[in-house]
Amino acid sequence: MKRIFVASILLSSLALPAVAIASQPVKDDGAASTPAVSASAGFTAPQLLRSTDIQVSSDVAAAIHGASTVVLELNVDQKGKAAGIQVVKSINPTLDANVVNAVREFRWNPATLNSQPVATNLTLNVVVQR
Repeated sequence: MKRIFVASILLSSLALPAVAIASQPVKDDGAASTPAVSASAGFTAPQLLRSTDIQVSSDVAAAIHGASTVVLELNVDQKGKAAGIQVVKSINPTLDANVVNAVREFRWNPATLNSQPVATNLTLNVVVQR
């Protein structure tokens, strides 16, 4: 197994969702346990505390040319765990599944509204390169 370096992670909870067509979108089985809130005054976005490496086989790694971006939509719950992960922009179904599995292990400082932790939706761009 080779390790794919996560070049950068860009959070964009206020941006419009990216529009892309994936042949077979990958969905996380766990639905968001609490309803998400919209951004407003007194709101702070979630912050990434811990990430993990993305593990892929050498044949999948060979298919990556330069930097590629997988775009995900997810919910960060009140405890800082990712749920309801959906692939919005796909690179490769196998790589997408590996990215989703890695993001499932990420830990976040949850969003807050009026200093109280709240669940919120966000768009996550994961840039992978060989």
